[in-house]
Amino acid sequence: MRNCDCGGDDARSCYPSSLTDAMWAVLAPLMPVRDLRKGGRPRKYGDRLILDSIFYVLRSGCPWRMMPRDLAPPDAAHRWFTTWRKNGTWDAIHDELRRRVRVAAGREPEPSAAVLDAQSIKSSEGGECRGFDMGKKTTGRKRHLVVDTMGLILVVMVTSASVNDRPGGRRILARLAEAFTTIALVWADGGYANSIDSTLLTWAKEQLGILVEIVKRNDDVKGFKVLPRRWVVERTLGWLVRNRRLARDYERLTVNSEAMIKVAMIRLMTIRLAGQTIRWNNAIDREAARRINAERLLAV
Repeated sequence: MRNCDCGGDDARSCYPSSLTDAMWAVLAPLMPVRDLRKGGRPRKYGDRLILDSIFYVLRSGCPWRMMPRDLAPPDAAHRWFTTWRKNGTWDAIHDELRRRVRVAAGREPEPSAAVLDAQSIKSSEGGECRGFDMGKKTTGRKRHLVVDTMGLILVVMVTSASVNDRPGGRRILARLAEAFTTIALVWADGGYANSIDSTLLTWAKEQLGILVEIVKRNDDVKGFKVLPRRWVVERTLGWLVRNRRLARDYERLTVNSEAMIKVAMIRLMTIRLAGQTIRWNNAIDREAARRINAERLLAV
Protein backbone atom coordinates (compact mmCIF):
# COMPACT_ATOMS: atom_id res chain seq x y z
CA MET A 1 0.00 0.00 0.00
CA ARG A 2 1.32 3.44 -0.91
CA ASN A 3 1.39 6.57 1.20
CA CYS A 4 -1.30 9.01 0.08
CA ASP A 5 0.66 12.17 0.87
CA CYS A 6 3.94 11.47 -0.91
CA GLY A 7 4.88 14.21 -3.30
CA GLY A 8 7.58 16.62 -4.27
CA ASP A 9 9.13 17.57 -7.57
CA ASP A 10 11.71 14.77 -7.53
CA ALA A 11 9.65 12.00 -5.94
CA ARG A 12 8.72 9.99 -9.02
CA SER A 13 7.12 7.06 -7.18
CA CYS A 14 5.61 6.48 -3.80
CA TYR A 15 6.40 3.26 -1.95
CA PRO A 16 5.57 2.39 1.68
CA SER A 17 9.17 3.29 2.51
CA SER A 18 8.98 6.71 0.81
CA LEU A 19 9.02 9.99 2.70
CA THR A 20 5.66 11.63 3.23
CA ASP A 21 5.36 15.40 2.92
CA ALA A 22 5.30 15.71 6.73
CA MET A 23 8.47 13.62 7.06
CA TRP A 24 10.24 15.59 4.35
CA ALA A 25 9.33 18.83 6.16
CA VAL A 26 11.28 17.49 9.16
CA LEU A 27 14.32 16.32 7.19
CA ALA A 28 14.64 19.00 4.51
CA PRO A 29 16.14 21.73 6.79
CA LEU A 30 18.75 19.24 8.05
CA MET A 31 20.10 18.24 4.65
CA PRO A 32 23.48 19.75 3.66
CA VAL A 33 23.34 22.86 1.48
CA ARG A 34 25.54 22.86 -1.58
CA ASP A 35 28.03 25.71 -1.87
CA LEU A 36 27.48 27.01 -5.42
CA ARG A 37 30.70 29.05 -5.23
CA LYS A 38 32.67 25.82 -5.58
CA GLY A 39 31.23 25.29 -9.04
CA GLY A 40 30.24 21.99 -10.58
CA ARG A 41 27.25 21.03 -12.65
CA PRO A 42 23.73 21.01 -11.17
CA ARG A 43 22.66 17.85 -9.39
CA LYS A 44 20.50 15.52 -11.45
CA TYR A 45 18.75 13.90 -8.46
CA GLY A 46 17.38 15.77 -5.46
CA ASP A 47 17.88 14.86 -1.81
CA ARG A 48 14.32 13.61 -1.41
CA LEU A 49 14.60 11.08 -4.22
CA ILE A 50 17.99 9.91 -2.93
CA LEU A 51 16.56 9.42 0.57
CA ASP A 52 13.55 7.56 -0.82
CA SER A 53 15.95 5.24 -2.66
CA ILE A 54 18.08 4.59 0.43
CA PHE A 55 15.00 4.00 2.60
CA TYR A 56 13.69 1.55 -0.02
CA VAL A 57 16.88 -0.53 0.29
CA LEU A 58 16.70 -0.29 4.08
CA ARG A 59 13.09 -1.44 4.36
CA SER A 60 12.99 -3.99 1.52
CA GLY A 61 16.44 -5.48 2.01
CA CYS A 62 17.07 -5.66 -1.73
CA PRO A 63 20.55 -5.25 -3.24
CA TRP A 64 21.35 -1.77 -4.50
CA ARG A 65 21.39 -2.96 -8.12
CA MET A 66 17.84 -4.35 -7.82
CA MET A 67 16.17 -1.06 -6.90
CA PRO A 68 13.12 -0.08 -9.01
CA ARG A 69 13.97 2.03 -12.03
CA ASP A 70 11.62 4.84 -11.00
CA LEU A 71 13.86 5.60 -8.02
CA ALA A 72 17.37 7.04 -8.27
CA PRO A 73 19.95 4.93 -10.12
CA PRO A 74 21.67 2.46 -7.78
CA ASP A 75 25.12 3.98 -8.27
CA ALA A 76 23.83 7.47 -7.44
CA ALA A 77 21.94 6.31 -4.33
CA HIS A 78 24.91 4.30 -3.03
CA ARG A 79 27.34 7.12 -3.82
CA TRP A 80 25.33 9.61 -1.76
CA PHE A 81 24.87 7.06 1.05
CA THR A 82 28.65 6.73 1.21
CA THR A 83 29.30 10.46 0.80
CA TRP A 84 26.97 11.35 3.65
CA ARG A 85 28.66 8.74 5.83
CA LYS A 86 32.13 10.09 5.12
CA ASN A 87 31.27 13.78 5.58
CA GLY A 88 29.30 13.21 8.79
CA THR A 89 25.84 14.06 7.42
CA TRP A 90 24.20 10.91 8.79
CA ASP A 91 25.74 11.54 12.22
CA ALA A 92 24.64 15.18 12.28
CA ILE A 93 21.06 14.41 11.23
CA HIS A 94 20.79 11.47 13.63
CA ASP A 95 22.04 13.45 16.64
CA GLU A 96 19.82 16.46 15.90
CA LEU A 97 16.70 14.30 15.51
CA ARG A 98 17.47 12.49 18.76
CA ARG A 99 17.71 15.78 20.61
CA ARG A 100 14.40 16.92 19.11
CA VAL A 101 12.63 13.68 20.04
CA ARG A 102 13.92 13.95 23.61
CA VAL A 103 12.82 17.57 23.94
CA ALA A 104 9.40 16.73 22.48
CA ALA A 105 9.06 14.04 25.18
CA GLY A 106 9.89 16.52 27.94
CA ARG A 107 13.48 15.33 28.42
CA GLU A 108 16.78 17.19 28.42
CA PRO A 109 18.47 17.29 24.99
CA GLU A 110 21.46 15.31 26.27
CA PRO A 111 20.97 12.15 28.39
CA SER A 112 22.51 11.41 31.76
CA ALA A 113 21.89 7.63 31.79
CA ALA A 114 22.10 4.92 29.17
CA VAL A 115 21.68 1.19 28.53
CA LEU A 116 24.30 -1.07 26.95
CA ASP A 117 23.80 -4.34 25.05
CA ALA A 118 25.08 -6.29 22.06
CA GLN A 119 23.44 -8.41 19.37
CA SER A 120 25.13 -11.12 17.32
CA ILE A 121 23.70 -11.41 13.83
CA LYS A 122 24.48 -13.45 10.75
CA SER A 123 26.30 -11.74 7.92
CA SER A 124 26.63 -12.40 4.22
CA GLU A 125 29.75 -14.11 2.94
CA GLY A 126 32.85 -11.99 2.64
CA GLY A 127 33.52 -8.56 4.02
CA GLU A 128 35.65 -7.45 6.92
CA CYS A 129 35.30 -8.35 10.61
CA ARG A 130 33.42 -11.63 10.28
CA GLY A 131 33.73 -14.19 13.06
CA PHE A 132 32.00 -16.82 15.18
CA ASP A 133 30.17 -16.15 18.44
CA MET A 134 30.64 -19.25 20.59
CA GLY A 135 27.84 -18.28 22.97
CA LYS A 136 25.14 -17.63 20.36
CA LYS A 137 26.55 -20.10 17.80
CA THR A 138 26.37 -17.38 15.15
CA THR A 139 28.80 -16.65 12.33
CA GLY A 140 28.76 -13.00 11.43
CA ARG A 141 29.05 -9.71 13.28
CA LYS A 142 28.07 -8.17 16.57
CA ARG A 143 26.21 -4.88 17.02
CA HIS A 144 27.15 -3.04 20.20
CA LEU A 145 24.59 -0.40 21.13
CA VAL A 146 24.29 2.24 23.82
CA VAL A 147 20.82 3.82 23.97
CA ASP A 148 19.20 6.41 26.21
CA THR A 149 16.24 5.60 28.47
CA MET A 150 13.87 6.17 25.53
CA GLY A 151 15.64 3.59 23.39
CA LEU A 152 17.26 6.15 21.06
CA ILE A 153 20.76 5.23 19.95
CA LEU A 154 23.65 7.21 21.40
CA VAL A 155 26.60 5.17 20.13
CA VAL A 156 26.79 2.17 17.80
CA MET A 157 29.75 -0.06 17.02
CA VAL A 158 29.87 -3.09 14.71
CA THR A 159 32.57 -5.72 15.24
CA SER A 160 33.21 -9.35 14.47
CA ALA A 161 30.83 -11.70 16.29
CA SER A 162 33.87 -13.24 17.96
CA VAL A 163 34.48 -10.10 20.04
CA ASN A 164 33.45 -10.79 23.64
CA ASP A 165 31.03 -8.45 25.41
CA ARG A 166 33.61 -7.25 27.94
CA PRO A 167 36.35 -6.04 25.53
CA GLY A 168 33.63 -4.78 23.20
CA GLY A 169 32.05 -2.99 26.14
CA ARG A 170 35.29 -1.17 26.89
CA ARG A 171 35.57 0.10 23.33
CA ILE A 172 32.01 1.34 23.03
CA LEU A 173 32.02 2.89 26.52
CA ALA A 174 35.15 4.81 25.54
CA ARG A 175 33.28 6.11 22.48
CA LEU A 176 30.32 7.00 24.70
CA ALA A 177 32.46 8.96 27.17
CA GLU A 178 34.09 10.86 24.32
CA ALA A 179 30.78 11.79 22.69
CA PHE A 180 28.66 12.42 25.81
CA THR A 181 30.18 14.06 28.87
CA THR A 182 26.76 14.07 30.57
CA ILE A 183 26.48 10.27 30.93
CA ALA A 184 27.05 9.15 34.52
CA LEU A 185 25.20 5.81 34.71
CA VAL A 186 24.97 2.86 32.31
CA TRP A 187 22.90 -0.28 32.82
CA ALA A 188 24.13 -3.55 31.29
CA ASP A 189 23.47 -7.28 31.50
CA GLY A 190 25.52 -9.98 33.18
CA GLY A 191 27.66 -10.57 30.09
CA TYR A 192 29.70 -7.44 30.89
CA ALA A 193 30.67 -8.47 34.43
CA ASN A 194 30.43 -11.61 36.54
CA SER A 195 32.02 -13.18 39.60
CA ILE A 196 35.09 -14.15 37.57
CA ASP A 197 35.72 -10.89 35.70
CA SER A 198 34.29 -7.57 36.85
CA THR A 199 37.20 -5.38 35.77
CA LEU A 200 34.97 -3.51 33.29
CA LEU A 201 33.05 -1.92 36.17
CA THR A 202 36.21 -0.68 37.90
CA TRP A 203 37.78 0.51 34.65
CA ALA A 204 34.69 2.47 33.61
CA LYS A 205 34.40 4.17 36.97
CA GLU A 206 38.08 5.06 37.34
CA GLN A 207 38.97 5.87 33.72
CA LEU A 208 35.69 7.24 32.35
CA GLY A 209 33.80 8.39 35.42
CA ILE A 210 30.83 6.20 34.45
CA LEU A 211 29.05 3.91 36.89
CA VAL A 212 28.09 0.63 35.18
CA GLU A 213 25.27 -1.18 36.96
CA ILE A 214 24.59 -4.83 36.10
CA VAL A 215 20.93 -5.84 35.80
CA LYS A 216 20.81 -9.57 36.46
CA ARG A 217 18.20 -12.05 35.38
CA ASN A 218 16.70 -14.49 37.89
CA ASP A 219 17.68 -17.97 36.72
CA ASP A 220 14.65 -19.48 38.46
CA VAL A 221 12.30 -17.71 36.03
CA LYS A 222 11.89 -19.39 32.66
CA GLY A 223 10.71 -17.83 29.41
CA PHE A 224 10.07 -14.17 28.66
CA LYS A 225 10.58 -11.70 31.49
CA VAL A 226 10.68 -7.93 31.43
CA LEU A 227 13.91 -6.83 33.14
CA PRO A 228 14.26 -3.29 34.47
CA ARG A 229 16.15 -1.02 32.05
CA ARG A 230 17.42 -3.88 29.86
CA TRP A 231 14.14 -4.11 27.95
CA VAL A 232 14.77 -0.63 26.53
CA VAL A 233 17.81 -1.59 24.47
CA GLU A 234 16.30 -4.97 23.54
CA ARG A 235 13.32 -3.10 22.11
CA THR A 236 15.69 -0.94 20.05
CA LEU A 237 17.32 -4.06 18.64
CA GLY A 238 13.82 -5.23 17.71
CA TRP A 239 13.17 -1.93 15.92
CA LEU A 240 16.29 -2.40 13.84
CA VAL A 241 15.68 -5.94 12.60
CA ARG A 242 12.21 -5.01 11.33
CA ASN A 243 14.15 -3.41 8.49
CA ARG A 244 15.02 -6.29 6.17
CA ARG A 245 18.40 -4.79 5.31
CA LEU A 246 19.27 -5.14 9.02
CA ALA A 247 17.72 -8.61 9.54
CA ARG A 248 21.26 -9.76 8.81
CA ASP A 249 24.42 -7.82 8.00
CA TYR A 250 24.80 -7.44 4.23
CA GLU A 251 27.45 -4.69 4.26
CA ARG A 252 31.05 -5.44 3.36
CA LEU A 253 32.36 -2.64 5.60
CA THR A 254 31.48 -2.24 9.27
CA VAL A 255 31.33 1.55 8.88
CA ASN A 256 28.53 1.04 6.35
CA SER A 257 26.77 -1.27 8.80
CA GLU A 258 26.91 1.43 11.46
CA ALA A 259 25.66 4.03 8.99
CA MET A 260 22.71 1.85 7.93
CA ILE A 261 21.70 1.43 11.58
CA LYS A 262 21.69 5.21 11.97
CA VAL A 263 19.64 5.56 8.77
CA ALA A 264 17.05 3.21 10.29
CA MET A 265 16.87 5.33 13.44
CA ILE A 266 16.69 8.54 11.37
CA ARG A 267 13.62 7.20 9.59
CA LEU A 268 12.03 6.09 12.87
CA MET A 269 12.61 9.43 14.60
CA THR A 270 11.43 11.36 11.54
CA ILE A 271 8.14 9.45 11.62
CA ARG A 272 7.70 10.37 15.28
CA LEU A 273 8.48 14.04 14.78
CA ALA A 274 6.12 14.16 11.79
CA GLY A 275 3.31 13.05 14.09
CA GLN A 276 2.78 9.78 12.23
CA THR A 277 2.59 6.21 13.43
CA ILE A 278 4.08 2.99 12.12
CA ARG A 279 1.56 0.46 10.88
CA TRP A 280 1.99 -3.12 12.03
CA ASN A 281 1.69 -5.20 8.88
CA ASN A 282 1.66 -8.71 10.31
CA ALA A 283 1.02 -10.79 13.42
CA ILE A 284 4.67 -10.60 14.54
CA ASP A 285 4.63 -6.80 14.49
CA ARG A 286 1.31 -6.68 16.31
CA GLU A 287 2.63 -9.04 18.98
CA ALA A 288 5.76 -6.90 19.36
CA ALA A 289 3.58 -3.81 19.76
CA ARG A 290 1.51 -5.58 22.42
CA ARG A 291 4.63 -6.52 24.37
CA ILE A 292 6.03 -3.01 24.11
CA ASN A 293 2.83 -1.55 25.52
CA ALA A 294 2.87 -4.09 28.35
CA GLU A 295 6.51 -3.25 29.10
CA ARG A 296 5.71 0.46 29.22
CA LEU A 297 2.94 -0.15 31.75
CA LEU A 298 5.26 -2.23 33.91
CA ALA A 299 7.94 0.43 33.79
CA VAL A 300 5.66 3.18 35.08
